[in-house]
Amino acid sequence: MRYELYYWPSIQGRGEFIRLALEDAGADYVDVARRSRGMEAMIKILENKSRAQPFAPPFLRAGRLLIGQTANILHYLGPRIGLAPRGEPARLWLHQLQLTIADWLVEVHDTHHPIGAGLYYEQQKKEAKRRSLDFRRHRLPKFLHYFERVLREEKRITYVHLSLFQMVEGLRYAFPRTMHRLEPKYPKLIETHDRVAERPRLAAYLASKRRIAFNREGIFRHYPELDAG
Repeated sequence: MRYELYYWPSIQGRGEFIRLALEDAGADYVDVARRSRGMEAMIKILENKSRAQPFAPPFLRAGRLLIGQTANILHYLGPRIGLAPRGEPARLWLHQLQLTIADWLVEVHDTHHPIGAGLYYEQQKKEAKRRSLDFRRHRLPKFLHYFERVLREEKRITYVHLSLFQMVEGLRYAFPRTMHRLEPKYPKLIETHDRVAERPRLAAYLASKRRIAFNREGIFRHYPELDAG
């Protein structure tokens, strides 16, 4: 099957978690919005008034299916591209972990936009400093500790491992000082990150122009003042 991924063409964002899975699996897919007139095609679907209309990107077309939400897309793709077992208990466990990563990602976003996504960062800078301090001191270690413990029981690489790789990469970009301090406490998580980075297809993707660089338009944003103190 050829998959069609719809996501914003200039940021990694939530779509990158799906790109990583598709690239690692060597799946046949097209990143629609990065092609000529692709944005028009994506907007047309978002403006469709059908019951199955997705709320927002990312969404994936797989044959007649149109699937929204990152965790839901990965739940569908996982067993089909070799990144999840087919048994229901194991699939639900991975889905639970991916939903926890989704919660974590929201908290990362809210470090630079704690009041509202419709406001510029500069309009909520004071509040962002307070939110980031709490995130770095309390929330980030809590998530890192949880996945460090969970990974001790997980041997086979799944889409969740790829997503954890992306979380570490993004956090290193957004909070380099904090991550430099915290990483020695979570060796299993960092080992998983490194194992994922060395997977042949993924390594080729990460070194290619298809991998969009982190920037201040995405979820992970580096503002030095939010990583200080």
